Amino acid sequence: MMHTLPLPNGQCLHGDESADALHLQLDLHEPIHVQLQAGDALQVVATQALSAQALWLIAYWLFARDEACQTLCWSTPAVAVETLQSGLVARAADGVLSTERSMFWQLPAPWLLAGQSAVYPQHMVISEGKRHPRRAPKPAGELYRRFDARLGSWISLRALDIDTDLQRFNRWQNSPRVMEFWQEGGTLEQHRQYLEKLERDPHTLTLIGCFDDQPFAYFEAYWAKEDRIAPFYAVDDYDRGIHMLVGEDSHRGPHKVASWLTALTHFLFVDDPRTQRVVAEPRADNARMIGHMHSAGFYCQKEFDFPHKRAALMAIERERFFDRCALR
Repeated sequence: MMHTLPLPNGQCLHGDESADALHLQLDLHEPIHVQLQAGDALQVVATQALSAQALWLIAYWLFARDEACQTLCWSTPAVAVETLQSGLVARAADGVLSTERSMFWQLPAPWLLAGQSAVYPQHMVISEGKRHPRRAPKPAGELYRRFDARLGSWISLRALDIDTDLQRFNRWQNSPRVMEFWQEGGTLEQHRQYLEKLERDPHTLTLIGCFDDQPFAYFEAYWAKEDRIAPFYAVDDYDRGIHMLVGEDSHRGPHKVASWLTALTHFLFVDDPRTQRVVAEPRADNARMIGHMHSAGFYCQKEFDFPHKRAALMAIERERFFDRCALR
């Protein structure tokens, strides 16, 4: 049973829960007291009106402590208009107030860091013969942070910084395990040129994954419409694709993959609500990675041939990801 749940802003949510009551306190803020009633959906009963923040904190606690919890029904004298407008709480035709797990995890705050949640306006352009939306300028710094209650660790994503990350990128790429699938071994200068090319490419975002602020992985998130993968399936304007590399052996294993792969996919879906699909194209013989992706909800649409490899087209849709959302 959880007793403390850290938040990305540095605060901690403290809880005391029994079978029929929940008491929460966000550091030095006023405590929150509600009653819980089991049923088809968990009933949350409050004798006083709950603020938008209180509703969010209760929902986060209950969804984080039990991934099987799908719906919360609220019995409260009133809810703020902005709570309904945000989608945190929905009112049914019969007046019942509820929060759906699948909607809660689509809210960008607080996982998506400040300044990264605005939707970039759509303007279609043509580059290299492909018509696609103009992409937003690339962000810098930390982009996503969430406490994984299952691991008891922070998982975060930040934009790669060439000067800071070049040596570890070089070490990772020259690891025999990584070279088997990436085939990008080389010198520091070759890898600087590789990263500088991607830095200039508006369709690719390079990321460093961290557990408890310790870098362990490199990811490339790309807009599929402008990518080499586009001719091989019915690509949408806002589909995102991913390339994945775990560089530190200490962070390998199914439980770690489940954490970072889910976090990476979550980041891409909340980064732009117009993204309806995330795809990947691992080598078709990379059975281990494909198995991890199946466990995370991806499915293999087909196998196809790039000039340099036989690839498996792995995909997951927004609806599928959030309907079976295992985030905690």
